[in-house]
Amino acid sequence: MTKKITVYKIVFISMLIFALFGALYLGAYDFKDSYLNIIQHYLNTKQHTTDSYVLIELRLPRILMALFTGAGLAICGTSLQGLFKNPLASPDLIGITSGAVLFAAITIVLGAHVMEWLPPFFKYALLSIMSFVGALLTMIFVYRMATTNGKTHILILLLSGVAITALTGAVTGFLTFISTEEELRNLTFWSLGSLAGANWWKTFIVMFFVTAGSLLLLKKGKSLNTLMLGEKEAAHLGFNIQKTKKHIILIVAFVVGTTVAFNGTIGFIGLVIPYILRFIFKSNYKVLLPLSMLLGAVVLLIADTISRTLVSPAELPIGILTATMGAPVFISILINYKRKL
Repeated sequence: MTKKITVYKIVFISMLIFALFGALYLGAYDFKDSYLNIIQHYLNTKQHTTDSYVLIELRLPRILMALFTGAGLAICGTSLQGLFKNPLASPDLIGITSGAVLFAAITIVLGAHVMEWLPPFFKYALLSIMSFVGALLTMIFVYRMATTNGKTHILILLLSGVAITALTGAVTGFLTFISTEEELRNLTFWSLGSLAGANWWKTFIVMFFVTAGSLLLLKKGKSLNTLMLGEKEAAHLGFNIQKTKKHIILIVAFVVGTTVAFNGTIGFIGLVIPYILRFIFKSNYKVLLPLSMLLGAVVLLIADTISRTLVSPAELPIGILTATMGAPVFISILINYKRKL
């Protein structure tokens, strides 16, 4: 098993290296000099040429954003599937994404009425801040609904997520109905997901939350393996089940809320990646969690590279690509699940 894990690690790392080179070289803009010369010139002069601006201010932060967003969504999906013991579980399931989408829609459609009263920084970051607040408030509401006397009921948590998704969908639909043509275009583009708005400060925020959350989730591998035996058995073995549930749900909410706030909704990464890895490694979460981060980063980076080169100089929303890649896998999950009934 150890040899198998090592082989797949080498394969995924090789895929990551090729994806990185592809992301650097492919794009609407063709660099006139080598990357080393471009960076060296910028470090010496502290002034941007067109080459250095595209490379340092646009392409590099976007590549890092894709890597960390893919890694964060994948490990969150893997953790939720282990927590719920359900291969169909994903961050969308408990309403986190829906809450972020609702607050983003409110900001896009109604935000112009308060923009003039806000400081310059908040004007620039209002959409991201409101999306994060929406994800956080949704998580708090769903978690409180599902918790009684300190015990979290998974079924109520899932049903609360479904209810929140339906409610936020209705409100978002109404906001779409009353929006102007420009607001509708912005809302549609954001809801389909895009990494086009990546810059260094956004990337650093996502990197911080994803790194911190992932390190905490990686420590839950043993607990998730024990939960596969059942909650009573895990409790007999000395694990604090309620504490584990609370920690995983909170961490997932913060990580997913942050990524959705800056990049819009990017579906299927948190669903498909764990499913692919489970075919290879079964349900060993000490292996699944780190490898899901690696494969999630690779897949989203490849998807983003395709999205900005396929219809160049225009850009295809990345949510369309991830849905196209993920939908067939999702259908195969349902077919396999049906066969087991």
